[in-house]
Amino acid sequence: MLKAIIFDLDGTLLDRDRSLNNFVEHQYDRYDALHHVKKEEFVQRFIELDKRGYVWKDRVYQSLINEFEAKLDWQDLLDDYIEGFQNHCVGFSGMVEMLDFLKEKNMKLGMITNGYERFQDNNIKALNISDYFEVILISEREGIRKPDPEIFLRAVNLLGVKPEDSIYVGDHPSNDIEASLNVGMRSIWKEDDFQNKPLNTTWTIRELHEIRVIVENSGDT
Repeated sequence: MLKAIIFDLDGTLLDRDRSLNNFVEHQYDRYDALHHVKKEEFVQRFIELDKRGYVWKDRVYQSLINEFEAKLDWQDLLDDYIEGFQNHCVGFSGMVEMLDFLKEKNMKLGMITNGYERFQDNNIKALNISDYFEVILISEREGIRKPDPEIFLRAVNLLGVKPEDSIYVGDHPSNDIEASLNVGMRSIWKEDDFQNKPLNTTWTIRELHEIRVIVENSGDT
């Protein structure tokens, strides 16, 4: 019986690509020492170095300053990122409506995200979705990160459900989909054009509103 749905954050609920682009453009505009470089060039290089969030920004900013010979302290840019990114967070279309529907269906909701505690907490609050979730696990706070099975089992245990009675929704083929299936959960892969399709997944969606159809057709909620 379906009792719980647990979500990834970046690339699943948070439109990280759009949020990051918005932030980097705004940061460029505010730092005159970057203006000897074209905005488009700066933004594109930032995105390349960021590698979809898998490179922390200390390394990104150090590389940018060296490459563009900018007269700036990389730590200043990093601090600005940590505090300012939350102001540019954008959720995917249909996010709130989908969460409202799941709460109306009495689904227990959780979230598991890799990342730094303060940074991810700020982003979740910026999306104004904290109150939907009974459990929010952030890797730095938990001392463990996806794809380790323990963080998935910890989430379902805290929600008081069995793995087989829960679904995990994520965009990463191994960290999200393969890892959740390995502990006995069902999975929804949110398609990502930059990732290879996972070898196995219970369902695949393109838009968050499709989760509603999956829940309605499950027949055992």
